[in-house]
Amino acid sequence: MKEHLITLFESHFGHRPEVILEMAADGSTRQYFRLAYGDDETAIGAIGPDREENRAFLAFAKAFRGVDLPVPEIYGENREAGVWLEQDLGDTTLFKALAAARIECSEDEFPPEAEQLYRKALTILPRFQVLGHEAVDYRVAYPRQAFDKQSIRWDLNYFKYHFLKLGHITFSEQRLEDDFSRLTELLLQANADYFLYRDFQSRNIMICSGEPWFIDFQGGRKGALQYDVASLLYDAKADIPQALRDALLEHYLDALSEYTEVDRAIFRDQYMGFVLVRLMQALGAFGYRGFFERKRHFLESVLYAAQSLDSLLIAGMPIELPELELVFRRIADRWAPSESPSETQCSLEVLVQSFSFKDGYPQDIKGHGGGYVFDCRGLPNPHDRMELRDLTGETEEVADFLEQQEPVQEYWENVRGIVESHVEDYVNRGLTSLTISFGCTGGKHRSVFMARKLVDHLATGYPHVATRLSHGKL
Repeated sequence: MKEHLITLFESHFGHRPEVILEMAADGSTRQYFRLAYGDDETAIGAIGPDREENRAFLAFAKAFRGVDLPVPEIYGENREAGVWLEQDLGDTTLFKALAAARIECSEDEFPPEAEQLYRKALTILPRFQVLGHEAVDYRVAYPRQAFDKQSIRWDLNYFKYHFLKLGHITFSEQRLEDDFSRLTELLLQANADYFLYRDFQSRNIMICSGEPWFIDFQGGRKGALQYDVASLLYDAKADIPQALRDALLEHYLDALSEYTEVDRAIFRDQYMGFVLVRLMQALGAFGYRGFFERKRHFLESVLYAAQSLDSLLIAGMPIELPELELVFRRIADRWAPSESPSETQCSLEVLVQSFSFKDGYPQDIKGHGGGYVFDCRGLPNPHDRMELRDLTGETEEVADFLEQQEPVQEYWENVRGIVESHVEDYVNRGLTSLTISFGCTGGKHRSVFMARKLVDHLATGYPHVATRLSHGKL
């Protein structure tokens, strides 16, 4: 694939690149490379595994360039190979610019220079929504041509299956589906005859020479105006204060009025529904990347999204959604700290330890009676397998063996339920210490595996709770 990129570079610049550097792709399945010759001739090479998604991006990029929207120029493409070469816009996203500016500000201040960048981005957004709508061919949109009823239900189910279920948030399936239907009806009332960028957030806005440029619009489709502005203003880790969100929304509406008539009262009535669906879609993504793929940095965003949900609950839901409101309250109670997520101090520490029953019960180093002790000796023993005997429960081979055993899964579900209930109770009561111990015969396999599994689970499911792992025999 790199050879295809080199060929495209050579075709555009007249010579092969001197340097090819792989770039981080965050949660994307695409691969990106920076190709350079000297200091002035650089380009970004992309490899996309999904041909239909590639087709949408390349077609939209050409259409947007045709109406003078600030998107990267496509220098060359090989659609059969799934690669293309595009303009290098640098490394500074709007999110990076915001993070850098915050270092120089007081904790309670949103950086004025970052606010100006947000205003610039929101001034341009209506051009995508109105001019872009007139320019693109929705027949290439992927995976749907419109943010219609099917798209909405996909997002809502993404939230249900990848966040609620993986995060072990209890809910009534039928009552939640009833609320999903009511929310879908609200969203479908909005005028959807515009271009919907779909992922209009701070990491998809590049800052080049002080101006915003826009990338990653391959998920675009026909849709309502409210979705994209909600995506930017409720972008989780950007953590925009509510007063500024309101001011930026007014700025966006002023800019929008230059391109189309808009009834601001109707817009606002429908807007909060789109805030809800966008937050749920984002939580689904955080859950999939964090709980399932175990990429823990995605779970940091859950704290900020939970704070937004907490604020929305205080302000009131846009329509009657009783089960969804209950679910949001459970998310906020677990993940939303009383302070800013960056300032939150963990009051509860959970010590998780493994030990061998041959050596007796572990000492009570916390001074509260030893906490909870789980006996793993009834589980299948890796020691009985010669190839696993000299390994430990921290190794991938032992972990894979135990994960495949049905008794281990049943045991884990029981342990998880007991521990979660006590962690939540201890947090609510303001207690500061909990000890969980796992014992087995030799203290090397089953107890070690279970201790590690619990620590990983607490780190993803309760990121504001501190955990410490100790293995007595390792």
